[in-house]
Amino acid sequence: MTESPSDSVRQFTVAEDDDSIRLDRWFKRNLPQVGFATVSRWARTGQIRVDGKRAKPEDRLAAGQVLRVPPGGDEPAREPAKPKARALSPEQIAEAKEMVIRETPSAIVLNKPPGLATQGGSKTTKHVDGLLDAFVENERTPRPRLVHRLDKDTSGVLLIARTPGSAASFSKRFASRSARKVYWALVVGKPALSEGVIDAPLAKQPGTGGEKMHIDEENGAAAKTRYRVVDSAGQRAAWVELEPLTGRTHQLRVHMAAIGHPIVGDGKYGGPDAFLTGAVSRKMHLHARRLIITEPKAGEGSGGKLDVTAELPPHFAASMEVLGFDPALSDASPLREETPEKSAEEKKQAARRHFKQARKEERSPRRARGAAAAKPKAKGKPKVKPPAKGAGRKPGKPTR
Repeated sequence: MTESPSDSVRQFTVAEDDDSIRLDRWFKRNLPQVGFATVSRWARTGQIRVDGKRAKPEDRLAAGQVLRVPPGGDEPAREPAKPKARALSPEQIAEAKEMVIRETPSAIVLNKPPGLATQGGSKTTKHVDGLLDAFVENERTPRPRLVHRLDKDTSGVLLIARTPGSAASFSKRFASRSARKVYWALVVGKPALSEGVIDAPLAKQPGTGGEKMHIDEENGAAAKTRYRVVDSAGQRAAWVELEPLTGRTHQLRVHMAAIGHPIVGDGKYGGPDAFLTGAVSRKMHLHARRLIITEPKAGEGSGGKLDVTAELPPHFAASMEVLGFDPALSDASPLREETPEKSAEEKKQAARRHFKQARKEERSPRRARGAAAAKPKAKGKPKVKPPAKGAGRKPGKPTR
């Protein structure tokens, strides 16, 4: 924010950090002593101008625009009280810094360990949000803020915004689904289709206080998950890549349990069947492996694509070794937009190959098919569809 030296009418140049912000939100962020009622009155009487034109409180600003603000409106004229940084112990500061895997002018990327909550609650006093004061260097450094969440027992990439402006930009990316998130999971059993899309609406399960979700075909919110089996240990377990195409609470966990392959260690949705015998850990095996998102322009060299990968936690890595899975088989890359466009004939051939493979995997003895056909269709059973023509990689094909 650049202010002119005028003592009467004030002029401000909208900074990159405030790009796309609403006019009333700009005042709340930069001139908090000016109340909303005053901003509305100034806008209504034409005293607020953006590049010389009248503006409404809900209008969005663009970086570089010049905002004209009339004098007054600061009663009482005082600096807004800033929230004091929480005093952290040296151990807490070290814990926060150890999670960092990438830092940019607009973001701090953490590899959240399993068992650490993202935010606090009535019975949760230790959480990532409470450790963010470790990144406040001085009074002028804004406190970093969360822009998305991970379940307490889910590990992996967690994006933290350095400033309010970058938080708004990242939140917009997540809301528009332009951010790409890929998870690794170990699941019980092996899905019949080696890749597909689970389409099953989700809603809060009654009687759980909102702590648990379930499939609700009638009243649930739309939820889709793309999955791909990378490798399997016979029919005992499989290693899958999961890409949420929507962002519902516990979506990946509910969807995998709903198709009969709960995530290993997820007793909440898989019950006793979610645990494997032997040396496989009983902890949750769901890891946010990779995040691809566009950064806001916050300085020289910024504004490009942020592509971050998080290493597996010890228990997950150990279980991969026990089951004989080689991490090199996958780079957790779902970049469909970077896949070269295929010709119409190539798409037809790929579709024929896929459905031929799908029919082969689903084929079973006639007796078993007849028995399955005689059973009534389960209510609320999720739909699992093969991927769209030409989308995704071939099952099990490593990408370097």
